[in-house]
Amino acid sequence: MKPYEDMQLPDLQTSYSLSGEQIAHYRENGHTIVRGVAAKEEIVPYREVIRQCVLADAKPMEPLEKRSTYGKAFIQVANLWERSEAARKFAFARRFAKIAADLMGVDGVRMYHDQALFKEPGGGHTPWHQDQVLWPIDTGKTITMWMPIVDIPAEMGSMTFASGSHKLGYAVDLLISDESHRTLKELIAAKGFPAVTYGAMAAGDATFHDGWTMHNAPANPTGDAREVMTVIYVADGARVAEEIRTRSQALDLAGCIPGAGPGDLIQSPLNPLLYSRSSPGQ
Repeated sequence: MKPYEDMQLPDLQTSYSLSGEQIAHYRENGHTIVRGVAAKEEIVPYREVIRQCVLADAKPMEPLEKRSTYGKAFIQVANLWERSEAARKFAFARRFAKIAADLMGVDGVRMYHDQALFKEPGGGHTPWHQDQVLWPIDTGKTITMWMPIVDIPAEMGSMTFASGSHKLGYAVDLLISDESHRTLKELIAAKGFPAVTYGAMAAGDATFHDGWTMHNAPANPTGDAREVMTVIYVADGARVAEEIRTRSQALDLAGCIPGAGPGDLIQSPLNPLLYSRSSPGQ
């Protein structure tokens, strides 16, 4: 990861103060945007770290036209923090974790996993889905930070959220697919959930959304990649679900909470505490 692995990267431990309106908006709608979570000068070096991780670890892929709908949506690499100490500084940032805790109204948050999502030039849409369908977690207190590390113009598109859909909880057992897109689109229309997008975003802006919030993203018609880094947080004290419903949840349990079983606390070596109001230094 040269040259950034050996240099002093920007400190991301300072706090970001949310307004009461932002917190209320998140809890009512299941999503919100927080502008300027990281400054441009902070993002630039971390972008290089994240890009190098993706280039080094992304699996070879067929040309876009030969891929499935899901395959066209993005290149994804998970748990960059395990691969690079520099990426770890970004993923473990106290600033980000505290925002997640404040929005959810919890004392502390742990890492579930991080994930780089790069939508290639000409990449396809991301179908409607719920993240937490994949997660064997027995709590409604999960949240994803979705932060572009490049400026995203309106024509490149950020995500679209179905406002209020998080209140339904577990809707359907569907992975990200044409079927999930069709089924959830019909459900969203039937329930009258407004579809909201925040449009153009600057590098360092971030959206935060609940694990049950239905969301999708448009295709990328531009000649530049839409480079995004995500961190998924779970409330400290959360447990593994008593019932593992699907093979995908079983795989996620083994990969993201190794050694844990149904009912166990989520506190494996892959789930460090990233922020706590009650623990000094967190």
